[in-house]
Formats: sequence, structure tokens, C-alpha cells
Amino acid sequence: MLRELLMGQVFTSMTVINRADEAMAKRGFLPADQIRKVTFDSVLVDSGATTLSLPRVVIEQLGLEPLREVLTKTAAGYQRSTVYQDAKITIGDRSGVFQCLELPGGDEPLLGVIPIEDLGLNPDFQKRELNFLPMEPGNTYYMAYGHTLFNLDGTPLDENELRVTPQ
Repeated sequence: MLRELLMGQVFTSMTVINRADEAMAKRGFLPADQIRKVTFDSVLVDSGATTLSLPRVVIEQLGLEPLREVLTKTAAGYQRSTVYQDAKITIGDRSGVFQCLELPGGDEPLLGVIPIEDLGLNPDFQKRELNFLPMEPGNTYYMAYGHTLFNLDGTPLDENELRVTPQ
């Protein structure tokens, strides 16, 4: 395929599900086999895109709900696009829920910098591979800057209270 011959591009497989369907299934209002999802074998990891971007036909297939209209800047100029909510993506063992931008026509999906960073993914454009940043106790890509962490009630957080709990 031509795009595999192009240098400096990174592709990944990705599954997108309708998070609202998943929540309804978890509560027993929808059979689990009716959760709408789409799996892509080859999604472009695009450091020039801001967010997850999906073709209109995929958004319709997933039944995602519109959130707002935005003005987007593309290679073809400015245009109005719709942002949708509740797209849960899974890449490898990483999952997250994101807004997604509707792509015009039959364009292929793009994985932008917001989900890339949130999922702890690190594209290596020279080697054309997607690396997973560490996510274990004592070595994580999540960062919080400041001198003291606080509980919700405003009291300082004791370091001994920081625990990694499996989900």
C-alpha cells in the first residue's frame, strides 16, 4: 500500500466504542453485544492534529452525540465542523474517553495529540512506531507540578496515602 511506503508516518490499530452505550450496558439497559464499536487496522498518528478525528460515516455508525460546532483549520482552509462526545478509544492496553472531530467526506481517521498524550503514547516518527510510556508505580508519564498535593477538603495529602489501585 502506498501509505506504508511514506517515510515518517506512524500508524496504529484502534477500537472506538460509544461510551454512552457502554454505560447503558453496565447498568443493564442495553445488552453488551449491542454496544456500537468500530475497529480500525490502520489509523494515522498525527502530531499536527489536535484531537481524535473520525469520518462522518463512522460517527453515524457509532451513534455519537454532537457536542458543539467549531471552526477548524485544515490543509484546504477553514471550515465548520462538529465535535462529538463519548468516543472511547482503546489502543493496546490503554483506553480513554475523548471528544472527536467530524472529518468531511471519506477521510481516514486521525489520532491527534490530546489522546496521544493522555494515553501515554509516544510516536517515534523515525522508526515509524508507537511506543507506550511507562505507567507503573515510581515511573509514570502522568505529572502534577507543585509542592504539596491536597485532598478535596483542602488538607495536605500524606505521601503514604498515594496508592496505585487496580481498576
